[in-house]
Amino acid sequence: MQMIKKWWVDLFEERTTAPWLSRKRELFKEREAEILKISGNGRIFEQLRAEGNQCGKYLIHLTYFIKQKDFFYIEEELIPMEFELRGLEIINHVKIDQQPNEELKLKADLFDDRSVDLPRFSYDRLNAVRYADRWWNDYNPQFRVFNDDDCTNYISQCLFAGGAPMTGAPNRSKGWWYGNNSWSFSWSVAHSLRWHLSGSRSGLTAKAVEKPEDLLPGDVICYDFEGDGKWDHNTIVVNKDAAGMPLVNAHTNNSRNRYWEYKDSAAWTPNCKYKFFRIGPV
Repeated sequence: MQMIKKWWVDLFEERTTAPWLSRKRELFKEREAEILKISGNGRIFEQLRAEGNQCGKYLIHLTYFIKQKDFFYIEEELIPMEFELRGLEIINHVKIDQQPNEELKLKADLFDDRSVDLPRFSYDRLNAVRYADRWWNDYNPQFRVFNDDDCTNYISQCLFAGGAPMTGAPNRSKGWWYGNNSWSFSWSVAHSLRWHLSGSRSGLTAKAVEKPEDLLPGDVICYDFEGDGKWDHNTIVVNKDAAGMPLVNAHTNNSRNRYWEYKDSAAWTPNCKYKFFRIGPV
């Protein structure tokens, strides 16, 4: 679609501004950072014609080159968009909110695996971050893809790459595990992984810390966007910015080196709550 491609070019060359991009620039300014350059490409995956209009959906892969004081880094994200054309005029062009499917909204039962006798694991943070960067915008064929909400599945894979041991199989409500075409709720459900990290005393363990700046690469942040007690999202810390604050990777609106607060997300609300976990033996 030539009009959509022109919109992409105008966006990259700053001849047009989308509301979500204006918001992103404001948030960077609050951190004394700025976007020096935007580049990217898109792929249309659905296109329809109705009553003389054309509409469709596509994914746009954006890369931001960012300067924060004397620190430079690259942030990337994959954004689902929807458009409508009337003749040669774009009359509707918006970011789409992705909703998780019903399976991924489940609240798994909490568990107690204190009786499991396993050695304390040594967490390889470098391997976890390498995995997070390798697969931030791709899917390891050794694992199932959760198309509507893959965030926790991706984080679990990163933790496993870092050496976190599995426990609890084949009980889906117990432990943290993946195998034989099955998996624990804590492997794939954001709410369940958050409570696993709080309660586990063997296998995959973690310690809650008070501040995001206390986190290290390879650690995990959990998000309750509505502040209603249902944990919606997880990210993995892969870097720190010039102020020592976490930059994170995530799936389901795939992103790399995103600022940890997620205030540029359509899911974020002023009621958002966070939980910060230092991964490793406790």
